[in-house]
Amino acid sequence: MITIAIANQKGGVGKTTTAINIATAMAAIGWRTLLIDLDPQGNASTGLGVGTAARVASSYDVLIDGVSLKDAMVATSIPGLDIVPATVDLSGAEVELVSVEERTSRLATALSAHRGHDICFIDCPPSLGLLTLNALSAADTLLVPLQCEFFALEGLSQLLQTVEQVQQRFNPALGIIGVALTMFDRRNRLTDQVADDVRECLAGLVFDTVIPRNVRLSEAPSHGLPALVYDHSCAGSRAYIALARELIGRLPRERKAA
Repeated sequence: MITIAIANQKGGVGKTTTAINIATAMAAIGWRTLLIDLDPQGNASTGLGVGTAARVASSYDVLIDGVSLKDAMVATSIPGLDIVPATVDLSGAEVELVSVEERTSRLATALSAHRGHDICFIDCPPSLGLLTLNALSAADTLLVPLQCEFFALEGLSQLLQTVEQVQQRFNPALGIIGVALTMFDRRNRLTDQVADDVRECLAGLVFDTVIPRNVRLSEAPSHGLPALVYDHSCAGSRAYIALARELIGRLPRERKAA
């Protein structure tokens, strides 16, 4: 199973929207897909229609109590897509993990014992705490959603430093599969300038596909649906389908689903 963390410590950059829709796109083309909601807000769970009552076990139980991913996951309405939901309990996990042995590798241990999926996405919280460290320690690679604004560039620099530290201390094999430009607005000249700066700095790491600002992307979670299901023909959905194709092109050939 290929494990991809979707992380950026800056909030509001489209991490959860990216996680939901790219996981849906992968499932739609035949990949058995698992999404782990590691954000205490639980927006990925809500956005896939998994209500609070259905979250009998959660990512909190996986990290703190050693519950298996199989016992914690819930099937979504999307064929081939399962989710390990998040609950508000996860907000206390940062404190509880401090006194736990192997506190940065709890998720890696759970993933190493899991079978049954081709690819796993981890929706990280907007911070660089122990939850995100668990995700980065467990992941094969990192996908970074980056909002096209000035402050996002400063946050990216900090994230890249954290990745380097994780590589040195916890996960030498961690790579960055790509940076996805989100909330792209061609009417705003600053958007183009930020995009150009990011491409100049990171060159081939930046995906060609950009995710536009799109009302349908914002509306879909309130209906408990990915945008790809809510309105598959909107600009945002088409962009995420194109991003999924690009992502597959960057995956190791020997680990691609048949």
